[in-house]
Amino acid sequence: MSKSTRSSDAARVDRGDQADIQAVSRVSQILSLFEPATPEVTAVEVAERLGLNRTTAYRYCTSLAAAGLLERNAEGGYVPGGLLLQLGAFAIGHRSVINLAPRHMRALARATQTTVVLSLWGLTGPVVSRVEENISTVVVVSVRVGSHLPLDSAQSKVFLAYHADQLSMERLMANLSGRAREDLRADVERVRTVGHCSAMSTPGVVAVGAPVFDEDGICATIAIVGPDNTLSMSDDTPELSVIVDTARALTHELGGHYRPDDLDQRAV
Repeated sequence: MSKSTRSSDAARVDRGDQADIQAVSRVSQILSLFEPATPEVTAVEVAERLGLNRTTAYRYCTSLAAAGLLERNAEGGYVPGGLLLQLGAFAIGHRSVINLAPRHMRALARATQTTVVLSLWGLTGPVVSRVEENISTVVVVSVRVGSHLPLDSAQSKVFLAYHADQLSMERLMANLSGRAREDLRADVERVRTVGHCSAMSTPGVVAVGAPVFDEDGICATIAIVGPDNTLSMSDDTPELSVIVDTARALTHELGGHYRPDDLDQRAV
């Protein structure tokens, strides 16, 4: 075999590898379109939102449906398929924090008279994985399971502060515009300093969040959510100590190390 032939074969292999990687990335982008506010998509919507031509979008959707990752409904739209649901259920059920958190969340909801939200890290941010509402109050803030939380949410800032892959976290923040990026970096640095975060990413709704760790590092955030006229964002709000104690107790139950406690030791 001549040198030119070997070079040609290698180039074809490289092009094939790049095409495979691009296809996997495209599938990820399509599946990421689904959220509580977007329970189904059409091939036309996929094309518009991802900048694809309609033929390519249709081909991807039909291929994903054939593989069981999507299902086509009677109206012609696509919804998450059986294989995706199976994998999602397995992934969630495999997280120990999901099994241990409910008892702590119910007690926290009663003690603070708020809605309690447990979030896990998704592809590019926290995803609401469990919610415990306190229905004894006049006003109840509802948070939908499966919601993707924005980067300016309290839960996101906690994850950004403690996530093991800080390079990826920096890349996420770099996608923001100049002022928003610098404000977020300052907030994240403050989380590292105080060990918790309060934020109002939705007007009129305050979230106070703290990290939960297992033996591998941060595995979740737990947050209380309530109207801004009943839940304060200040560091001396009485609810703060309750949520921190809950996050610490859940961390210890998971065999993790509650890293914010290191702040107290350095201060001594």
